[in-house]
Amino acid sequence: MTEILCITHKYPPCIGGMEKQSYELVTGLGRHYKTHVIAYRNDTGKVVWFLQLRSRITGILKENPGIKLIHLNDGSMAVACLWLLKRTNLPVIVTFHGLDITLPSFVFQRLLIPKMTRYSGAVCVSKFTMNEVLRRGFNEKTTFTVNNGVDTGMDKIPVNKDYPQLIRDKYGIDLSGKHILFTTGRPVKRKGFSWFIKNVMPLLNDDIVLLMAGPLNTHQNIFQKTTRYLTGVFSPALQLMLGLDSDANNISKEILKSKNSYHLGRVTHEDLLQLLSLADLFIMPNIKVPGDEEGFGLVALEANMRGTFVLASGIEGITDAVIDGENGYHLPAGDSRAWANTIHEVLRDKARLDMLSQKAKEYVKKNYSWDIMVEKYKEIFDSLTFSDTSPTISDTYRFNFPINKKRLPGYGQSI
Repeated sequence: MTEILCITHKYPPCIGGMEKQSYELVTGLGRHYKTHVIAYRNDTGKVVWFLQLRSRITGILKENPGIKLIHLNDGSMAVACLWLLKRTNLPVIVTFHGLDITLPSFVFQRLLIPKMTRYSGAVCVSKFTMNEVLRRGFNEKTTFTVNNGVDTGMDKIPVNKDYPQLIRDKYGIDLSGKHILFTTGRPVKRKGFSWFIKNVMPLLNDDIVLLMAGPLNTHQNIFQKTTRYLTGVFSPALQLMLGLDSDANNISKEILKSKNSYHLGRVTHEDLLQLLSLADLFIMPNIKVPGDEEGFGLVALEANMRGTFVLASGIEGITDAVIDGENGYHLPAGDSRAWANTIHEVLRDKARLDMLSQKAKEYVKKNYSWDIMVEKYKEIFDSLTFSDTSPTISDTYRFNFPINKKRLPGYGQSI
């Protein structure tokens, strides 16, 4: 069985879209290859993990000379492993998610990305991300789009009919007779959460409620406040890289002024599934923030699998997750009147909304399973691995002969 090495710093038990994608990819590839994994599992500090990374990689390569390919699960790993370009002739493939290619940093864009173009291939989670990769000089013939998948078995988890009462008991929110909009995610500006509360909610009927979930830390210590201020003033790119909550304070202020907007804070995965099912509509009201674009939008697919139709800004990588007219509608980013009108129109006809929601679930099941994603990665990997010979590693972990020069089929394509 062909051996590969997967390296990722986004992995369970940490929770998030990239962690889920990484886990499902590694697990799925394990059905086709003998898969060696170096993953950050939250069992030590991440700085320590990165400092030890090089020695761990070289150790595994030395102990497992049959490894034919290395996969790096995001642009951060690509930067951390640039040394591989000089130390091995193994094909190295990088997955790009969005911010890990668009980060607005001079050092990153002008000094690091040109080096990353020398990797053997790039897999992008959306066409938007692929276009950004190609704009930066990557090889068209070895750049591909493979959309993230979703757990198509999510719809098997029963809906808790008593959940509205649980919301009332826990949060004091009465949802009786209400239409429910739901959204979730980190409180960063590109998500458009504070924009939506401020500009769209006042235009909606009184029987429409917005529920939000996710981290919302507005009570920060001095260090956190200072870090946010300094990174925002002197290095917005660092603020993005650190994942600071750039919209948290604005969200909190707007909620206080809005009579029908509520933030539930962090919720468990089980609660998230119930909230996705409880909602009449799932919304992704993203706005354009230069350098901080949305790479995909996995949670939209999860909403679909829980039987909820999606309204999303028709920008960036969202358009690969939400296909207009299939599993959701695209709306113009930043157009509050268009958002309000569409919400009213869709909620007006429950029978039609039920039909749209069922159609969306079927579409996602057919087109976005984790198995589909894994098979597309396998096709790319198989095109880059040796078919006949088994390479050996010298004392410096270099191959003693060049890698297979066979080109991947097509160029800049989605497979």
